[in-house]
Amino acid sequence: MITSCGLLLKKADSKESTKLSKPMISGSRLKEYNNLEWISIAERLKPTLIESTVQAVQLVNGVSDKNNILQYKMVSDETRSLKSISETPVNAGDFFIVEFPHHVTGFLTFNMDWVGRGNDAPTRLRLIFGEVPSDVLEPLYPYNGTLSASWLPDEIINIDHLPDEVTISRRHAYKYVKIEVMSGSKNFGIIFSNIHTIAVSSAGEDKQTNILGLSEKWKKIEKISLRTLHECMQTTFEDGPRRDQRLWLGDLRLQALTNYLSFKNNNLVKRCLYLFAGLTNSDGFVTACVYEKPTPTAGEGVMLDYAALFGPTLADYYFATNDRQTLEHLLPVALKQITLITERYVNNDGVVQIPDRPFTFIDWQDGLDKQASMQGLMIYCCRRVKSLTELVGDNSSSAKLDSLIQHMTNAATRYLWKSDSKLFVSGPNSQISWASQIWMVLAGIVDNQTGKDLLQRVMKMPKAITPLTPYLYHHLVSAFVTIGDKQGAQDVVLGYWGIMAEYGVDTFWEAFDPHNPKASPYGAMQINSYCHAWSCTPAYFIRSLFTRP
Repeated sequence: MITSCGLLLKKADSKESTKLSKPMISGSRLKEYNNLEWISIAERLKPTLIESTVQAVQLVNGVSDKNNILQYKMVSDETRSLKSISETPVNAGDFFIVEFPHHVTGFLTFNMDWVGRGNDAPTRLRLIFGEVPSDVLEPLYPYNGTLSASWLPDEIINIDHLPDEVTISRRHAYKYVKIEVMSGSKNFGIIFSNIHTIAVSSAGEDKQTNILGLSEKWKKIEKISLRTLHECMQTTFEDGPRRDQRLWLGDLRLQALTNYLSFKNNNLVKRCLYLFAGLTNSDGFVTACVYEKPTPTAGEGVMLDYAALFGPTLADYYFATNDRQTLEHLLPVALKQITLITERYVNNDGVVQIPDRPFTFIDWQDGLDKQASMQGLMIYCCRRVKSLTELVGDNSSSAKLDSLIQHMTNAATRYLWKSDSKLFVSGPNSQISWASQIWMVLAGIVDNQTGKDLLQRVMKMPKAITPLTPYLYHHLVSAFVTIGDKQGAQDVVLGYWGIMAEYGVDTFWEAFDPHNPKASPYGAMQINSYCHAWSCTPAYFIRSLFTRP
């Protein structure tokens, strides 16, 4: 039986048809300006998910540990075991916590039976799915975060008749599951057996040859990075298998880079590119995210930096695959993003003006002024797209991009560079942030030594605005690689992702502040994603030997 909240439901779509049929199109939310041909190409590339069975390994309890990353550690349950709960009844009001060997994404399944006088009432269970110990050890409620509470990883289910095999219909992402018998009957107790997960992913096997000579520390970071990516590779590259379970352009770019040096599922990247290109909004902007279910639908908003990064994502794909047809199809979309942004949000002096809407992301850090970061990002994107126009012989676009690069570079050095601090500043208050320096280095507007100096200088400034997410830390590593400072790049990976690895995480997190591990961009750590796509790139840097930005 497949059950959720007492309803009999259809299981997930790992073997659904990949054809975008006419009824699906007519019943969807597609607009007249969407490109049905490209959406159809994307749907034909939809992969069949690979299923595997992962057995639970033990029952655990949590204990307080102030030296651990979230102040808990899991230890074996000394009073019960998987064997004992299959023989000794679990009664109403009791619970146990199951541990799996590693983070899994899929469908929890277990057998239930009753022991006693008679199965004279339904059994109600509450299940809490945890990516980290605090998920199952601390209360989920009350919840005061800014994202919907419906993302919280708990389920209440009713099982009417026993014995039964129960499969939770909703896909969850977890390493731990707390199973509580909320209510039943005094006439019987519950026994549980064969607790396992039907795990799903489209990643397949790692196809890259291992790098010889890696230390155990680097091997561990690489392994966690690849597990993070593996879990996010579903029928698109999801940002997080727990939350938000959808395709975001900024995440896609970083996932694709790691994929090219690991699972090499390049058709999944191609599918995602065509989804974004086929589902632009009425102005021609690529939306920040795409919903693929029940039918492909554009996200509700635009992020200017994500839209601009469509071009570099396409460039990375082309240089990994030499797929000329996709390049020629989608290059106009990349050019359109640059045209829209520069015509609307770059003034006559060549300086980016950050609007209230559309949103500009860069990072989740509170108080970050994004003007200088976006200035550098636009120059970077123009350079990457220019390399594509040169490949296809579009001399007119190449010339326009070259002129734009020069204009915005001159503006950056004239208006945003401060010779006294020898740093780039941002916004009306001349804010100094790591993000501003990172993107100016990536834009290529300073020489290598100047870039190294300004990165090292800002990282030593106590009042400079620091990154919050692995997304911006990725770009910090990339900036060090760009200027040829391999040691600086390695130090960032060890000093950020390495801390998480030392604490024994299975997957890398959506947001991590080494000084405040419980920090959340959404005001409540219960809603955080602890397996998140944009955190997977240490494997990319390791496998490219810290030579590719």
